Amino acid sequence: MKVATEMKILALDSSSATGSIALCRDECLVAESLLNVRSTHSEKLLSQIDMLLNEAGWKLADLDLLAVVTGPGSFTGLRIGIATIKGLAQVLGKPVVPVSSLQTIAMNLPLASLPICAFLDARKKEVYSQLFEWHCDAGPVAISSPTVLPPERLLAELPKKVALVGDGVPLYRNMISEILADGAMLPVATAHQLRAAPVAWLALQAWQQGLAVTAGDIVPTYIRPSDAELNLKK
Repeated sequence: MKVATEMKILALDSSSATGSIALCRDECLVAESLLNVRSTHSEKLLSQIDMLLNEAGWKLADLDLLAVVTGPGSFTGLRIGIATIKGLAQVLGKPVVPVSSLQTIAMNLPLASLPICAFLDARKKEVYSQLFEWHCDAGPVAISSPTVLPPERLLAELPKKVALVGDGVPLYRNMISEILADGAMLPVATAHQLRAAPVAWLALQAWQQGLAVTAGDIVPTYIRPSDAELNLKK
């Protein structure tokens, strides 16, 4: 396991309509920006990174580790976020850690005693999902593979008692109540938003285990084919 003093981390999430950037010093959050506004990530990411660095008194060259959510999520959003981090990593020569959006949203339910179901809106009347269990030393640990399914089918396959978190929860709340009834533990509304601070924490754990990669190794995790790929097959 790698050990370092005062790792300065930049983490970025652009996998959904909610874009988020965080600066952390080791496990300590220094600054974070979260925007849930009607604008493309390409219009906001670089300016938000610059703003946070200025507020923290950091320079780009001070960064030791970069982290980015690689999916699943919005195809366009993922490409923008990954391209941004790739560009910074190549210029700075810094390592990068790819982080799952599903594991990131599961971080919003710390110490949950029930299985945690990451439940993210995938559009097209489907949800991205994966089951996790909480470990005090490692955070959410996957106990199933990531999937993309219609919500009614996924809910029918879940354990009888489960905690659900993600932007798909408010979207399908009535369906969740009908299928799982009292077996569903649902957190408050603010818990369903992805944030970059947990991305930084997960990236630090991965880096300590030697799992960081170079910029060229970062690729999006789509789970299902894009519309462009489907059109090509037609």
